[in-house]
Amino acid sequence: MGLMASASGSCLLSGAVARAQGAEPPFKLGSVTYNSLQAYDLPTLLEICKTTGISPVEFRTTHKHGVEPSLSKDARSEVKKRCADAGVAIWGLGSVCEFHAADMAVVNKNIETCKQFLQLASDLGAKGVKVRPNGFPKGVPQEKTLEQIGKALRPCGDTAASLGVEVWVEVHGAGTQEPANMKTIMGHAGHKSVGVTWNSNPTDVKKGSIKESFEMLRPWIMSCHINDLSNDAKGTYPYRELFRLLRETGYDRTTLIEIGQSYPDKEKCIAFFRDYKALWRKLASA
Repeated sequence: MGLMASASGSCLLSGAVARAQGAEPPFKLGSVTYNSLQAYDLPTLLEICKTTGISPVEFRTTHKHGVEPSLSKDARSEVKKRCADAGVAIWGLGSVCEFHAADMAVVNKNIETCKQFLQLASDLGAKGVKVRPNGFPKGVPQEKTLEQIGKALRPCGDTAASLGVEVWVEVHGAGTQEPANMKTIMGHAGHKSVGVTWNSNPTDVKKGSIKESFEMLRPWIMSCHINDLSNDAKGTYPYRELFRLLRETGYDRTTLIEIGQSYPDKEKCIAFFRDYKALWRKLASA
């Protein structure tokens, strides 16, 4: 795909030559508003990000910031201006659009909702919209569900392409988050404007390494979520390896903080982001 290097041996070599160990990584550290920023209105959220140098941001739906498809044209312009004035880029929108339901009426409704988010992303100058599968419905063959998800992504991809944005399928959900299943979904989608959000799941890890899973999905990685970086030291998720693989394969987009804990106290949130960024710099440049 044009925006991404493949995980071929030649790309691995050229990426390794181009990146010197210990250098500043080519990708940025941003954040999803889930959950660290979910309690803040837009001005406060932007103040926190500006203070800590965290940018860009993925606005997850239903949070206090209020960045939703229901915004008027003027309100969208105001959001875009506020972010620009704060020096905080809008990476994307975190929708909860899902396409795995056994009821096709539900699937079609989610497709239309996704299109609304894509229009909002375009209006805000964002890069794309995150969607997700959330597991397999009972009583339906898994192969059929994977095909259904992939085909449902095609009209979303067409809308994204017409608007100059992208659709990112989060590697998410019981069973559906298995890298091999996500690869199957991408094969059925077959759309240049549809890729994946790497989600740093425990199921990525095979025999202590994510290399096999990463190489399986690298051709489609357009965004990346990261969570508790201390898992690297604990031996439960190899973040040093992830960041090295991102560097070596030419990934130059963003890694977005997505954690389960909320920080409703502003000063504590600022302290959290500063500590997180320090550890991210250490691991991402190792």
